[in-house]
Amino acid sequence: MNADLLTAASEVITNQQILVNMVSRRVRQLSLGHRPLVEYAPGLRGADIALTEIANGKLTFESTFGQNGTAASVEVVEFPKVIVAKKAVTKKKAA
Repeated sequence: MNADLLTAASEVITNQQILVNMVSRRVRQLSLGHRPLVEYAPGLRGADIALTEIANGKLTFESTFGQNGTAASVEVVEFPKVIVAKKAVTKKKAA
């Protein structure tokens, strides 16, 4: 991976976790035969092409947070509890 491309892409996508996810998904798409969104020199690997696309603004992401940067209200549903009754173990006496 080219350090210059990584720096340029990090300026566009500041969250490193999101950047890693975007690059990995795009590399998977490129390896499956999707066409690159930018012109590239022969010999560049998929990660470098993905970083170039991000740095050039060809790839973006959509946040799932609210408009103010706060998490959207999510209703938490508690999973039903399973009660397992333990069976009484009786020892058999040898005759």
